[in-house]
Amino acid sequence: MIEHKEGIYPSTHRNTIKVFLYGIVLCISCGWLFYEHIAGILLLSPLLYPFYKKQKEKYRKKMKYKLTLEFRDGMSAFLAALEAGFSAENALEEANKDLGLIYDEKTMIRKEFNRMTRQIKAGMSIENAFTEFGRRAEIEEINNFAEVFAIAKRTGGDLLHIIRSSENIISEKIEVTREIQTMLSGKQFETTIMKWIPLGILLYLNLCNAAYLEPLYQTLAGRITMSLLLCIYGILVLMIGKITNISL
Repeated sequence: MIEHKEGIYPSTHRNTIKVFLYGIVLCISCGWLFYEHIAGILLLSPLLYPFYKKQKEKYRKKMKYKLTLEFRDGMSAFLAALEAGFSAENALEEANKDLGLIYDEKTMIRKEFNRMTRQIKAGMSIENAFTEFGRRAEIEEINNFAEVFAIAKRTGGDLLHIIRSSENIISEKIEVTREIQTMLSGKQFETTIMKWIPLGILLYLNLCNAAYLEPLYQTLAGRITMSLLLCIYGILVLMIGKITNISL
């Protein structure tokens, strides 16, 4: 697997372009609706970079959650191979073959299991391969499993019990996260609507009664008022995002 500066979760070019286009549309919309002047758009344009960083982090969290789901399946396949009597090294290769039945070669777990299989064939110990995987994935459960697995492998511990426990812990955490997401899905939809309502109101007034808003666009006091309202709107959007944000 080719290393990227973003590690195991590189953002695709398509996703990057999509985020920038979305940011540009928001910048133009807010700049025009709050100021009705190109200067407003230019004033907001520096926010494109932090917006991109925030969206990239959201994408990264999404990919980490996806890899956690895939890793649970990887542990199930690894455990089944060990129970069938394979050594740990051969069990990993067998698990990778089993994962090929349900996951495409381009999925993260297949790439990582392929990587570990190649490392082991090149002479790296399986515990070091898992440790490196955990370091690159930056997922607590994978890191914890790698540490315990390495200790058990060196001291002759019960590998089956360790893998089974790790799989159960990950499964429980995933189920709790899913339950929370289900309970909050309706609220998240409501907050999404709430974030767009102020822009919708401004758009409606501009289209139906533009003269009503002229003092806000053509006087210094009006522009200061709109700037304060834009700041308050931005703060509220950030607060809503933090409240409804769920991480595995």
